Amino acid sequence: MDAYGTGSDARQGRDDDQDVPAGPAGPGGDIGEAGTAGLAQPAEPRTGVAALSPRYQVGAVIALAVVAVAVCAHLGLVFLHVAPSNTLTKKHGAAVDEWVFPEFEQNWKLFAPNPLQQNVSVQVRAEVSTADGGIRTTGWYDLSAEDGRAIDGNPAPSHTQQNELRRAWDFFVATHDSDDRPVGLRGTLSESYLRRIAVLRLERNDAAGPDGVVERVQYRSRTTNVEPPPWSGVKVSDRPTVRQLPWWPVSGESEKKGGAA
Repeated sequence: MDAYGTGSDARQGRDDDQDVPAGPAGPGGDIGEAGTAGLAQPAEPRTGVAALSPRYQVGAVIALAVVAVAVCAHLGLVFLHVAPSNTLTKKHGAAVDEWVFPEFEQNWKLFAPNPLQQNVSVQVRAEVSTADGGIRTTGWYDLSAEDGRAIDGNPAPSHTQQNELRRAWDFFVATHDSDDRPVGLRGTLSESYLRRIAVLRLERNDAAGPDGVVERVQYRSRTTNVEPPPWSGVKVSDRPTVRQLPWWPVSGESEKKGGAA
């Protein structure tokens, strides 16, 4: 019986071996890397919107787009509410207020400089004493145009080219009355500053010539309004305004020659 049973088990073992496909085995009878390479890896579960069905994915995208548009519109209207008065707020002020009040009322204002609405051209000329004892008057030198040409196409214009003349002229206008009379000590200082700029610029342009000396300088400005966009409905005059200052004497030999005082 034992022999028969043993033989039967042996035959059954051989049949089982025939049912299992043989594969490469590693040390100790384990299946090697070549055997595991062919086994399929389980797919990772999808999360978020990707886990939804296509129909719900479309709905989620539409909902996100609506929320994004609403947020942008809200931020834009609040910005217009706190921004300084401009063309958009003048045209759509009622719509902005209707959205902001009362739920989103703001009690602060965004500080920002008003954009330039005028083009100001500053020009200068000089009275020059010549070597033969005569006096001649130069033509007008457009200092603003000179700065503009120096800045145009320059990737790194200097602070002097951008701001020296503009700030000096603004300083003068702010410290003088309508009759060009200085108001306080700052008015006198602004005149001295402009006079020095005039002498330096005239020296750069060789306005006095080889033997001439600058005796007096005179400024004038030409102001024109920047035309607003057609849809703003704002009408401005296109006629230039000219402001001509009196002649200023140039004091001191060093200043007459454009040197330091």
